[in-house]
Amino acid sequence: MALWKNGQFEANSYRSVGDDEVLPEGAVIVSLKRFLAEKDALSARNTPLGVLLQPADKIELIADDLPGLPLLALAFPKFGDGRAFSLARIARERYGFRGELRAVGDILFDRVAYMIRCGFDALDISNAPTVAALEAGKVPVSREHYQPTGTDGKKGDPLKPWRRWA
Repeated sequence: MALWKNGQFEANSYRSVGDDEVLPEGAVIVSLKRFLAEKDALSARNTPLGVLLQPADKIELIADDLPGLPLLALAFPKFGDGRAFSLARIARERYGFRGELRAVGDILFDRVAYMIRCGFDALDISNAPTVAALEAGKVPVSREHYQPTGTDGKKGDPLKPWRRWA
């Protein structure tokens, strides 16, 4: 996958590790299940640690751990599943997460601007057309904002979405 961060592609310093894999040296991203099962051992490693949440995972389970995590990865397993947008807003707004918020998976170009608005810092992209568009210098822009406010500091429509169409 290609890591897009700060408006450009960068080297990925984190390695995603499966639940049964031996942990390598350096920065790793583990599943929520593994994090909860091995929290003390993972924290004792003294290397950067990220946690990957799947769309159905409960962020509340790691709410107390969020301030100490440098990276929270949220999975987009398929383009039609947008639950990670809500998880991103909850992480930033409810729990005050200040680390890197990374979208992982099938990320379509037309969703990139919305991801940034929801608080994502980095995108680990598996969708080849999205990678190609970003490599070509296309900038994701959205002039329509469905939320009244975003984590990007831009204001949206102050009305509730269902009131705009009356």
